[in-house]
Amino acid sequence: MNDTPRNRTVPICTLMALTVVAGATACAGSGDHPLSARPYDAADQVAFNAPAGGRKADPDKPLEITAKGEEGRITDVTALDESGHHLAGELTADGRKWRSTAALAAGARYTVRVATEDEDGAPGARTFTFETAPAKRVLTVTFGPEAGKYGVGQPVTADLSLPVKDKASRAVVERALKVRSVPSVEGSWYWVDDKKLHYRPKEYWPTGATIDVTANLAGIKVGDKLYGGASKPLRLTTGDRIEAVADAGTHYMTVRRNGEVINTIPVTTGKPGFSTRNGIKVVLGKEYYVRMRGTSIGISEGSSESYDLPVYYATRVTWSGEYVHAAPWSVGSQGVANVSHGCVGMSTGNAAWFYKTVRPGDIVKTVNSYGKMMDTFGNGFGDWNLPWDQWRKGSALVADTGNPLATEDAKARLRPSL
Repeated sequence: MNDTPRNRTVPICTLMALTVVAGATACAGSGDHPLSARPYDAADQVAFNAPAGGRKADPDKPLEITAKGEEGRITDVTALDESGHHLAGELTADGRKWRSTAALAAGARYTVRVATEDEDGAPGARTFTFETAPAKRVLTVTFGPEAGKYGVGQPVTADLSLPVKDKASRAVVERALKVRSVPSVEGSWYWVDDKKLHYRPKEYWPTGATIDVTANLAGIKVGDKLYGGASKPLRLTTGDRIEAVADAGTHYMTVRRNGEVINTIPVTTGKPGFSTRNGIKVVLGKEYYVRMRGTSIGISEGSSESYDLPVYYATRVTWSGEYVHAAPWSVGSQGVANVSHGCVGMSTGNAAWFYKTVRPGDIVKTVNSYGKMMDTFGNGFGDWNLPWDQWRKGSALVADTGNPLATEDAKARLRPSL
Protein backbone atom coordinates (compact mmCIF):
# COMPACT_ATOMS: atom_id res chain seq x y z
CA MET A 1 0.00 0.00 0.00
CA ASN A 2 1.25 3.44 -0.80
CA ASP A 3 1.14 5.54 2.38
CA THR A 4 1.51 8.79 0.46
CA PRO A 5 -1.85 10.23 -0.72
CA ARG A 6 -1.92 11.04 -4.40
CA ASN A 7 -2.19 14.63 -5.59
CA ARG A 8 -4.35 14.40 -8.68
CA THR A 9 -5.19 17.17 -11.08
CA VAL A 10 -7.74 16.08 -13.61
CA PRO A 11 -8.60 18.03 -16.81
CA ILE A 12 -11.83 20.18 -16.76
CA CYS A 13 -15.35 20.84 -16.35
CA THR A 14 -18.34 21.05 -13.94
CA LEU A 15 -20.34 21.19 -10.70
CA MET A 16 -23.06 20.68 -8.24
CA ALA A 17 -26.65 20.17 -6.74
CA LEU A 18 -26.36 17.01 -4.76
CA THR A 19 -27.98 13.62 -5.03
CA VAL A 20 -26.27 10.61 -3.50
CA VAL A 21 -26.29 7.91 -6.15
CA ALA A 22 -24.57 4.89 -4.73
CA GLY A 23 -22.02 3.85 -2.19
CA ALA A 24 -20.12 0.66 -2.44
CA THR A 25 -20.82 -1.59 0.55
CA ALA A 26 -19.21 -4.41 2.43
CA CYS A 27 -16.25 -4.67 4.73
CA ALA A 28 -13.42 -7.07 4.92
CA GLY A 29 -14.00 -10.43 6.48
CA SER A 30 -12.31 -11.03 9.79
CA GLY A 31 -9.45 -12.92 8.24
CA ASP A 32 -9.02 -10.97 5.00
CA HIS A 33 -6.25 -8.54 4.13
CA PRO A 34 -7.69 -4.98 4.04
CA LEU A 35 -6.82 -4.49 0.38
CA SER A 36 -8.64 -7.65 -0.67
CA ALA A 37 -12.01 -6.41 0.62
CA ARG A 38 -14.71 -4.71 -1.39
CA PRO A 39 -14.74 -0.96 -0.56
CA TYR A 40 -17.00 -0.05 2.32
CA ASP A 41 -19.57 2.75 2.11
CA ALA A 42 -17.67 5.91 3.05
CA ALA A 43 -20.79 8.11 3.41
CA ASP A 44 -19.97 8.84 7.06
CA GLN A 45 -16.32 9.48 6.30
CA VAL A 46 -16.58 12.39 3.83
CA ALA A 47 -18.43 15.69 3.62
CA PHE A 48 -18.91 17.98 0.66
CA ASN A 49 -20.09 21.55 0.20
CA ALA A 50 -22.86 21.02 -2.37
CA PRO A 51 -26.31 22.18 -1.19
CA ALA A 52 -28.77 19.57 -0.01
CA GLY A 53 -32.38 19.03 -0.97
CA GLY A 54 -31.84 18.92 -4.71
CA ARG A 55 -30.87 22.59 -4.86
CA LYS A 56 -28.41 23.60 -7.55
CA ALA A 57 -24.97 24.79 -6.60
CA ASP A 58 -23.37 28.12 -7.40
CA PRO A 59 -20.85 27.47 -10.22
CA ASP A 60 -18.75 30.38 -8.97
CA LYS A 61 -17.87 28.39 -5.84
CA PRO A 62 -15.38 25.49 -5.95
CA LEU A 63 -16.35 21.94 -5.02
CA GLU A 64 -14.78 20.83 -1.74
CA ILE A 65 -14.72 17.33 -0.28
CA THR A 66 -13.42 16.85 3.27
CA ALA A 67 -12.55 13.80 5.35
CA LYS A 68 -14.56 13.73 8.61
CA GLY A 69 -13.01 12.68 11.90
CA GLU A 70 -9.48 11.43 12.42
CA GLU A 71 -9.92 7.79 11.43
CA GLY A 72 -9.70 8.02 7.65
CA ARG A 73 -8.48 10.00 4.71
CA ILE A 74 -9.31 10.67 1.07
CA THR A 75 -7.10 8.87 -1.42
CA ASP A 76 -8.63 9.89 -4.73
CA VAL A 77 -11.44 11.96 -6.26
CA THR A 78 -12.76 11.78 -9.81
CA ALA A 79 -15.40 14.27 -10.96
CA LEU A 80 -16.89 13.89 -14.46
CA ASP A 81 -19.65 15.60 -16.38
CA GLU A 82 -22.22 13.84 -18.55
CA SER A 83 -19.81 13.86 -21.51
CA GLY A 84 -17.07 12.18 -19.51
CA HIS A 85 -14.87 15.25 -19.11
CA HIS A 86 -13.06 15.69 -15.82
CA LEU A 87 -13.07 18.54 -13.32
CA ALA A 88 -9.54 19.44 -12.26
CA GLY A 89 -8.78 19.36 -8.55
CA GLU A 90 -6.08 18.88 -5.93
CA LEU A 91 -5.84 16.67 -2.86
CA THR A 92 -3.89 17.85 0.16
CA ALA A 93 -0.84 15.84 1.18
CA ASP A 94 -2.51 14.59 4.37
CA GLY A 95 -5.58 13.40 2.47
CA ARG A 96 -7.92 15.60 4.48
CA LYS A 97 -9.36 17.76 1.68
CA TRP A 98 -9.89 17.75 -2.09
CA ARG A 99 -10.74 21.02 -3.84
CA SER A 100 -11.55 21.74 -7.48
CA THR A 101 -9.01 23.99 -9.18
CA ALA A 102 -10.64 24.52 -12.58
CA ALA A 103 -13.52 26.89 -13.18
CA LEU A 104 -16.87 25.16 -12.79
CA ALA A 105 -19.35 24.99 -15.61
CA ALA A 106 -22.84 26.42 -15.30
CA GLY A 107 -25.93 24.31 -15.93
CA ALA A 108 -23.93 21.07 -15.69
CA ARG A 109 -24.47 17.70 -13.98
CA TYR A 110 -21.58 15.81 -12.40
CA THR A 111 -20.81 12.44 -10.99
CA VAL A 112 -18.16 12.41 -8.26
CA ARG A 113 -16.44 9.27 -7.02
CA VAL A 114 -14.48 9.52 -3.78
CA ALA A 115 -12.03 6.85 -2.65
CA THR A 116 -11.01 6.69 1.03
CA GLU A 117 -9.19 4.44 3.46
CA ASP A 118 -9.66 3.99 7.18
CA GLU A 119 -7.01 3.87 9.89
CA ASP A 120 -6.36 0.18 9.10
CA GLY A 121 -5.95 0.86 5.38
CA ALA A 122 -9.27 -0.68 4.34
CA PRO A 123 -10.65 0.99 1.18
CA GLY A 124 -13.90 2.94 1.17
CA ALA A 125 -15.87 4.57 -1.63
CA ARG A 126 -18.69 7.03 -2.10
CA THR A 127 -20.41 8.24 -5.27
CA PHE A 128 -22.67 11.27 -5.54
CA THR A 129 -24.05 13.57 -8.22
CA PHE A 130 -24.67 17.30 -8.27
CA GLU A 131 -25.76 20.06 -10.63
CA THR A 132 -24.79 23.67 -11.03
CA ALA A 133 -27.25 26.47 -11.54
CA PRO A 134 -27.58 27.88 -15.07
CA ALA A 135 -25.72 31.07 -15.86
CA LYS A 136 -27.53 34.40 -15.62
CA ARG A 137 -25.24 36.01 -18.20
CA VAL A 138 -24.48 33.88 -21.25
CA LEU A 139 -21.95 34.58 -23.99
CA THR A 140 -22.70 33.06 -27.39
CA VAL A 141 -20.84 33.21 -30.70
CA THR A 142 -22.16 33.63 -34.22
CA PHE A 143 -19.72 32.54 -36.91
CA GLY A 144 -19.53 33.97 -40.40
CA PRO A 145 -19.81 33.99 -43.30
CA GLU A 146 -22.79 31.75 -44.04
CA ALA A 147 -21.98 28.11 -44.74
CA GLY A 148 -20.99 27.50 -48.33
CA LYS A 149 -18.18 27.59 -50.89
CA TYR A 150 -15.79 30.56 -50.94
CA GLY A 151 -12.55 31.78 -52.41
CA VAL A 152 -9.25 31.10 -50.65
CA GLY A 153 -9.08 34.63 -49.23
CA GLN A 154 -12.24 34.38 -47.10
CA PRO A 155 -11.61 35.12 -43.39
CA VAL A 156 -13.75 33.48 -40.71
CA THR A 157 -15.56 35.88 -38.38
CA ALA A 158 -16.86 35.40 -34.83
CA ASP A 159 -19.41 37.86 -33.42
CA LEU A 160 -19.88 37.73 -29.64
CA SER A 161 -23.22 38.42 -27.99
CA LEU A 162 -21.57 40.42 -25.19
CA PRO A 163 -18.33 42.43 -25.04
CA VAL A 164 -15.21 40.74 -23.66
CA LYS A 165 -12.58 43.28 -22.67
CA ASP A 166 -9.88 41.88 -20.39
CA LYS A 167 -7.16 39.68 -21.82
CA ALA A 168 -7.71 36.76 -19.43
CA SER A 169 -11.36 36.45 -20.44
CA ARG A 170 -10.45 36.87 -24.10
CA ALA A 171 -7.97 34.03 -23.75
CA VAL A 172 -10.72 31.76 -22.38
CA VAL A 173 -12.95 32.62 -25.33
CA GLU A 174 -10.23 32.26 -27.93
CA ARG A 175 -9.12 28.85 -26.65
CA ALA A 176 -12.69 27.65 -27.08
CA LEU A 177 -13.00 28.82 -30.70
CA LYS A 178 -11.72 26.03 -32.89
CA VAL A 179 -10.92 26.25 -36.60
CA ARG A 180 -9.89 22.99 -38.26
CA SER A 181 -9.13 22.69 -41.96
CA VAL A 182 -8.35 19.82 -44.27
CA PRO A 183 -5.65 20.22 -45.52
CA SER A 184 -4.33 21.61 -42.24
CA VAL A 185 -2.85 25.13 -42.19
CA GLU A 186 -1.39 27.50 -39.61
CA GLY A 187 -3.81 30.25 -38.61
CA SER A 188 -4.82 32.59 -35.80
CA TRP A 189 -7.67 34.69 -34.42
CA TYR A 190 -7.41 38.47 -34.24
CA TRP A 191 -9.52 40.55 -31.84
CA VAL A 192 -10.96 43.34 -34.00
CA ASP A 193 -12.80 44.80 -31.01
CA ASP A 194 -14.52 43.65 -27.80
CA LYS A 195 -17.22 41.75 -29.71
CA LYS A 196 -15.64 40.63 -32.98
CA LEU A 197 -12.80 38.33 -34.01
CA HIS A 198 -11.41 37.40 -37.43
CA TYR A 199 -9.52 34.22 -38.26
CA ARG A 200 -7.19 33.74 -41.22
CA PRO A 201 -4.34 31.39 -42.10
CA LYS A 202 -0.77 32.58 -42.42
CA GLU A 203 -1.19 32.21 -46.17
CA TYR A 204 -4.40 31.87 -48.16
CA TRP A 205 -6.53 28.79 -47.61
CA PRO A 206 -5.62 25.79 -49.76
CA THR A 207 -7.80 25.12 -52.79
CA GLY A 208 -10.46 22.50 -52.18
CA ALA A 209 -10.21 22.85 -48.40
CA THR A 210 -12.89 21.97 -45.86
CA ILE A 211 -13.00 24.33 -42.87
CA ASP A 212 -14.92 23.47 -39.68
CA VAL A 213 -15.47 26.17 -37.05
CA THR A 214 -16.81 25.36 -33.58
CA ALA A 215 -17.15 26.96 -30.15
CA ASN A 216 -16.50 24.84 -27.07
CA LEU A 217 -17.83 27.55 -24.75
CA ALA A 218 -20.96 25.89 -23.36
CA GLY A 219 -20.88 26.13 -19.56
CA ILE A 220 -17.34 27.54 -19.41
CA LYS A 221 -16.69 30.44 -17.06
CA VAL A 222 -15.48 33.37 -19.16
CA GLY A 223 -15.38 36.11 -16.52
CA ASP A 224 -17.16 37.38 -13.43
CA LYS A 225 -20.57 35.66 -13.52
CA LEU A 226 -20.27 35.32 -17.30
CA TYR A 227 -20.47 31.86 -18.85
CA GLY A 228 -20.38 30.53 -22.35
CA GLY A 229 -23.47 29.24 -24.10
CA ALA A 230 -24.10 26.91 -27.01
CA SER A 231 -23.20 28.19 -30.48
CA LYS A 232 -23.94 26.85 -33.95
CA PRO A 233 -20.93 25.37 -35.79
CA LEU A 234 -19.94 26.42 -39.30
CA ARG A 235 -18.53 24.56 -42.29
CA LEU A 236 -16.93 26.28 -45.29
CA THR A 237 -15.24 24.91 -48.38
CA THR A 238 -12.91 26.64 -50.82
CA GLY A 239 -12.74 26.56 -54.58
CA ASP A 240 -9.91 27.45 -56.94
CA ARG A 241 -7.44 30.16 -56.04
CA ILE A 242 -8.68 33.15 -58.06
CA GLU A 243 -6.51 36.29 -57.84
CA ALA A 244 -7.19 39.49 -59.76
CA VAL A 245 -4.53 42.22 -59.72
CA ALA A 246 -5.54 45.65 -61.03
CA ASP A 247 -2.49 47.74 -61.87
CA ALA A 248 -3.45 51.41 -61.74
CA GLY A 249 -0.15 52.28 -63.44
CA THR A 250 -0.54 50.07 -66.51
CA HIS A 251 -4.39 50.22 -66.51
CA TYR A 252 -4.72 46.45 -66.85
CA MET A 253 -6.10 43.73 -64.61
CA THR A 254 -4.49 40.28 -64.62
CA VAL A 255 -6.63 37.37 -63.45
CA ARG A 256 -5.06 34.08 -62.37
CA ARG A 257 -6.58 30.74 -61.51
CA ASN A 258 -4.31 28.56 -59.36
CA GLY A 259 -1.33 30.62 -60.47
CA GLU A 260 -2.07 30.49 -64.20
CA VAL A 261 -3.10 33.66 -66.09
CA ILE A 262 -6.60 33.20 -67.50
CA ASN A 263 -7.36 36.77 -68.62
CA THR A 264 -5.80 40.22 -69.01
CA ILE A 265 -8.37 43.01 -69.04
CA PRO A 266 -8.00 46.72 -69.84
CA VAL A 267 -9.40 48.74 -66.94
CA THR A 268 -9.71 52.21 -65.52
CA THR A 269 -9.28 52.93 -61.81
CA GLY A 270 -9.82 55.99 -59.64
CA LYS A 271 -8.75 59.36 -60.97
CA PRO A 272 -6.87 61.98 -58.90
CA GLY A 273 -8.92 62.85 -55.84
CA PHE A 274 -10.78 59.53 -56.05
CA SER A 275 -7.84 57.11 -56.29
CA THR A 276 -8.63 53.44 -55.77
CA ARG A 277 -7.39 51.95 -52.51
CA ASN A 278 -4.19 49.92 -52.79
CA GLY A 279 -3.83 46.49 -51.28
CA ILE A 280 -5.62 43.18 -51.04
CA LYS A 281 -9.40 43.10 -50.87
CA VAL A 282 -11.75 40.12 -50.77
CA VAL A 283 -14.88 39.77 -52.88
CA LEU A 284 -17.84 40.48 -50.59
CA GLY A 285 -20.66 39.74 -53.01
CA LYS A 286 -22.02 40.17 -56.52
CA GLU A 287 -24.91 42.34 -57.69
CA TYR A 288 -26.17 42.16 -61.25
CA TYR A 289 -27.58 45.69 -61.06
CA VAL A 290 -26.64 48.60 -58.80
CA ARG A 291 -27.71 52.22 -59.02
CA MET A 292 -24.63 54.29 -58.23
CA ARG A 293 -24.94 57.88 -57.03
CA GLY A 294 -22.18 60.38 -56.30
CA THR A 295 -23.97 61.42 -53.12
CA SER A 296 -23.15 57.99 -51.62
CA ILE A 297 -19.45 58.92 -51.52
CA GLY A 298 -19.91 62.55 -50.51
CA ILE A 299 -20.21 64.24 -53.92
CA SER A 300 -22.75 67.04 -53.90
CA GLU A 301 -25.68 66.57 -56.23
CA GLY A 302 -25.44 68.87 -59.24
CA SER A 303 -21.68 69.42 -58.90
CA SER A 304 -19.24 68.78 -61.75
CA GLU A 305 -18.41 65.35 -60.28
CA SER A 306 -22.00 64.34 -59.62
CA TYR A 307 -23.31 61.13 -61.20
CA ASP A 308 -26.35 58.84 -61.06
CA LEU A 309 -25.83 55.72 -63.17
CA PRO A 310 -27.25 52.21 -63.66
CA VAL A 311 -24.36 49.76 -63.25
CA TYR A 312 -24.32 46.10 -64.24
CA TYR A 313 -22.17 43.11 -63.31
CA ALA A 314 -21.02 44.75 -60.09
CA THR A 315 -18.62 42.75 -57.91
CA ARG A 316 -18.33 44.39 -54.48
CA VAL A 317 -14.97 44.57 -52.67
CA THR A 318 -15.66 47.21 -49.96
CA TRP A 319 -18.73 48.11 -47.93
CA SER A 320 -18.24 51.79 -48.79
CA GLY A 321 -19.00 51.10 -52.45
CA GLU A 322 -15.89 50.03 -54.30
CA TYR A 323 -16.73 47.57 -57.06
CA VAL A 324 -15.31 45.90 -60.12
CA HIS A 325 -18.06 46.62 -62.65
CA ALA A 326 -19.14 47.32 -66.20
CA ALA A 327 -18.38 50.91 -67.27
CA PRO A 328 -19.33 51.20 -70.96
CA TRP A 329 -19.11 54.99 -70.75
CA SER A 330 -15.32 54.82 -70.14
CA VAL A 331 -14.28 52.16 -72.68
CA GLY A 332 -12.10 54.71 -74.49
CA SER A 333 -10.06 55.26 -71.31
CA GLN A 334 -9.78 51.64 -70.26
CA GLY A 335 -6.21 50.45 -70.65
CA VAL A 336 -5.13 54.09 -71.07
CA ALA A 337 -6.12 56.35 -68.15
CA ASN A 338 -7.77 56.41 -64.74
CA VAL A 339 -11.10 58.21 -64.89
CA SER A 340 -13.39 56.50 -62.34
CA HIS A 341 -14.49 57.65 -58.90
CA GLY A 342 -12.65 54.77 -57.22
CA CYS A 343 -14.06 51.61 -58.76
CA VAL A 344 -12.33 49.35 -61.25
CA GLY A 345 -14.23 49.82 -64.52
CA MET A 346 -14.15 47.62 -67.62
CA SER A 347 -16.23 46.83 -70.68
CA THR A 348 -19.60 45.14 -70.21
CA GLY A 349 -18.31 41.91 -71.77
CA ASN A 350 -15.26 41.78 -69.53
CA ALA A 351 -17.33 42.69 -66.46
CA ALA A 352 -19.78 39.88 -67.24
CA TRP A 353 -16.88 37.42 -67.55
CA PHE A 354 -15.36 38.59 -64.27
CA TYR A 355 -18.75 38.47 -62.53
CA LYS A 356 -19.25 34.85 -63.60
CA THR A 357 -15.67 33.81 -62.80
CA VAL A 358 -15.28 35.03 -59.21
CA ARG A 359 -17.09 34.15 -55.99
CA PRO A 360 -17.12 35.71 -52.50
CA GLY A 361 -13.76 35.13 -50.84
CA ASP A 362 -11.75 35.53 -54.04
CA ILE A 363 -8.89 38.01 -54.05
CA VAL A 364 -8.84 41.42 -55.74
CA LYS A 365 -5.65 43.43 -55.35
CA THR A 366 -4.90 46.98 -56.48
CA VAL A 367 -1.31 48.12 -57.00
CA ASN A 368 0.42 51.34 -58.11
CA SER A 369 -2.52 53.58 -57.23
CA TYR A 370 -2.15 56.95 -55.52
CA GLY A 371 -4.89 55.89 -53.11
CA LYS A 372 -4.51 54.94 -49.47
CA MET A 373 -4.02 51.35 -48.34
CA MET A 374 -7.14 49.27 -47.85
CA ASP A 375 -8.27 49.33 -44.21
CA THR A 376 -7.56 46.08 -42.39
CA PHE A 377 -11.03 46.03 -40.79
CA GLY A 378 -14.31 47.88 -41.04
CA ASN A 379 -14.69 48.31 -44.80
CA GLY A 380 -14.66 44.72 -45.96
CA PHE A 381 -11.83 42.24 -45.55
CA GLY A 382 -8.42 43.86 -45.65
CA ASP A 383 -7.08 41.20 -43.29
CA TRP A 384 -4.38 40.04 -45.71
CA ASN A 385 -2.69 43.44 -45.74
CA LEU A 386 -1.47 42.89 -42.18
CA PRO A 387 1.86 40.99 -42.02
CA TRP A 388 1.62 37.65 -40.24
CA ASP A 389 3.78 38.67 -37.26
CA GLN A 390 1.49 41.66 -36.66
CA TRP A 391 -1.62 39.57 -37.17
CA ARG A 392 -0.46 37.13 -34.48
CA LYS A 393 -0.21 39.98 -31.97
CA GLY A 394 -3.96 40.44 -32.28
CA SER A 395 -4.47 37.10 -30.52
CA ALA A 396 -5.12 36.96 -26.77
CA LEU A 397 -3.04 33.76 -26.66
CA VAL A 398 0.22 35.34 -27.76
CA ALA A 399 2.49 36.88 -25.15
CA ASP A 400 4.58 39.97 -25.81
CA THR A 401 7.46 37.63 -26.71
CA GLY A 402 5.34 36.15 -29.47
CA ASN A 403 5.09 32.73 -27.80
CA PRO A 404 1.65 31.17 -27.30
CA LEU A 405 0.37 30.91 -23.74
CA ALA A 406 -0.27 27.21 -23.25
CA THR A 407 -0.43 26.38 -19.54
CA GLU A 408 -1.96 23.18 -18.23
CA ASP A 409 -4.47 25.25 -16.26
CA ALA A 410 -5.54 26.97 -19.46
CA LYS A 411 -6.03 23.65 -21.23
CA ALA A 412 -8.08 22.35 -18.34
CA ARG A 413 -10.64 25.12 -18.75
CA LEU A 414 -11.84 23.87 -22.10
CA ARG A 415 -15.09 21.94 -22.22
CA PRO A 416 -16.31 20.48 -25.51
CA SER A 417 -19.81 21.56 -26.41
CA LEU A 418 -22.52 19.02 -25.76
